[in-house]
Amino acid sequence: MKEFFLLFAAICSSVSSDEWKATVVKSIDALVGSCVVVPCSFSHTGGNLPTSRLRGMWHYKGKTPDTKGNNIFHSDATLIKDNFKDRTQMLGQLGQNNCTLEITQIRNHDNGPFCFRVELVKGERNEPTKDMFSFVEDCVELNMITDPGEPTLTQPMAATQGEPYTAICSVIHTCPSHVPTLTWNWKTERIIVYHRLIHSGNWETQSILTFIPEEKDDNRELTCTAEFNGGQTSSSKFTLNVKRIESYNHIIIPAVVGIGTALLFGIFCIFMAKKYKNRIAELQNQEGTMWNRLSRLSRRGDTEGEI
Repeated sequence: MKEFFLLFAAICSSVSSDEWKATVVKSIDALVGSCVVVPCSFSHTGGNLPTSRLRGMWHYKGKTPDTKGNNIFHSDATLIKDNFKDRTQMLGQLGQNNCTLEITQIRNHDNGPFCFRVELVKGERNEPTKDMFSFVEDCVELNMITDPGEPTLTQPMAATQGEPYTAICSVIHTCPSHVPTLTWNWKTERIIVYHRLIHSGNWETQSILTFIPEEKDDNRELTCTAEFNGGQTSSSKFTLNVKRIESYNHIIIPAVVGIGTALLFGIFCIFMAKKYKNRIAELQNQEGTMWNRLSRLSRRGDTEGEI
């Protein structure tokens, strides 16, 4: 037990004499009725301390966190201001120097500014010590947004009938713990959704729709709707222009039929000409034979008359 207190005293001594630093976004948009996540991290040259030996709180700037009503979040729930109870939580682990704060059900008076404070505690009862630090120079202020921003639609200039077409819908938000839902008024078999951090506190949710347009889709409206935490929605749309593939069937089919008919007629004519030619030859042969017979009979009669 003695060794434990000596170790704890050494830790507290080093912490109290070290320089503390915090990285907190100064200003962030917050959609009324939705949620917001305030990114926060802190550090000190004394190294990491276990989460069990740290206590974190968020309080109004210029007010002491020891008094009930001054805190929007506190490890001791009895010290949280009534209208913030059950609406705030810390998403990070203090032992990992993460003091990220989530506020849900945003109200139009939740603008702040709010500051983070860390305290060292001792014993299993988390008894407070004199070792603490308030980052009053690194506070956050919320910008109240009453209407959600419209999604941004990115698409090629024109679609081509029968060829894959891709449209992208994206929306910016500040609540990565409850991301907006993006939906299309289209077939949803081929949709890919991405989430990415743009910069501190601002995130983008992106929905990529791929489909093969048909001729009937020309001049059809394509709509993307974003639903935010809390139920608010916004949408954007554009008119799809489908470039038709040129069809020459109206020319090719009659031409093929005409050529086929002419070919059949030509073959028929050749066949008939050959047939009649053979018939004429046969008739000519028959006429020659009769003439020869008549000639022989005529000569025979002349011979008998002379005798």
